[in-house]
Amino acid sequence: MEKIAVFCGSSYGDSPVFQTAAKQFGQLLANKQISLVYGGASVGLMGDLADSVLEHGGYVIGVMPQDLVDREIAHTSLHELHTVSSMHERKEKMSSLADGFVALPGGPGTLEEFMEVFTWAQLGFHQKPCGLLNIDRYYSGFVNFMYYMNDRAFLQDRYREMAIVEEDPTMLLDRFHAYNAPTIKTY
Repeated sequence: MEKIAVFCGSSYGDSPVFQTAAKQFGQLLANKQISLVYGGASVGLMGDLADSVLEHGGYVIGVMPQDLVDREIAHTSLHELHTVSSMHERKEKMSSLADGFVALPGGPGTLEEFMEVFTWAQLGFHQKPCGLLNIDRYYSGFVNFMYYMNDRAFLQDRYREMAIVEEDPTMLLDRFHAYNAPTIKTY
């Protein structure tokens, strides 16, 4: 795994545990020589994650729509900053650059980004791992909802199991390296 796209909040959330975990995950990526692909912001968990990767000698690639760059929230110390025209193009570019996807805590945008790449994997558009770093059980309610979708026959077992959920970042990355994509969905 050479590059991981990380989706996370442009704010800090309600607990310092999220900020601490984002910094620790950044350090882990740098230590394992895994490049970070992320939304390119200098604020919130996104900024702390990127700063941590940079502080520990890692490589950081940002992808940001021009209108957000114009609002001066782009990180100015990245190795690469790809400026795109839309959020759709941002997600497409991040997907093409990354070998896997991780969601740290964030808001609706974070969840939407994760669900898009998860859906693409379910449809066979890519065979890359998709994981949730369940910091302070942030994603537990969402994981329960995925089980509910499965119970109601809207999400097959093999696709529910495709989401890698871990509270420990090292275990998450270990599972990424052992990941085998399920077969392509048929109807």
